[in-house]
Amino acid sequence: CNNIEEVEVMFAARTLARTAARQGTQAVQRRSNQTVPRLGTQAEMEAEAIAHLRARVRRQKEIMDATEHSAEEELAEMWKWVKISAVVAAPVCVLSMVKDVLFVPHAHRPHGPLPDYMAIQVKEFPWECETCALFDLECWKKCRAEQAAEGA
Repeated sequence: CNNIEEVEVMFAARTLARTAARQGTQAVQRRSNQTVPRLGTQAEMEAEAIAHLRARVRRQKEIMDATEHSAEEELAEMWKWVKISAVVAAPVCVLSMVKDVLFVPHAHRPHGPLPDYMAIQVKEFPWECETCALFDLECWKKCRAEQAAEGA
């Protein structure tokens, strides 16, 4: 019988503590820039919006007062991180460029004629050698040699 009474008292105390905790969290309303004034008269909504703004400004002032840094200290901290970033970033950039130049194979067009599926040409080019691409110098040399042989 004694154990049952202790259990009932324990459950009652836990229920009371939970209720008090819920009521305590409901009394404090968290405000953010997303809080919208409740519907009411125009004057009530304006007053509530002004109260929201004042609370946000007050909170920002609390944050600013808690930091206690002067503008000179903030500027010195900024330049410290600019210098650290430059010291870290410059070698990383140089090393990545060296790696790309020395170790990464470069894709070049293969030498020799292209396979048929890559040499599809819908219409001739608008210059003297209709089958040669503009910067394909070997094709231009062959074409001009063929034209000179035909002309001779």
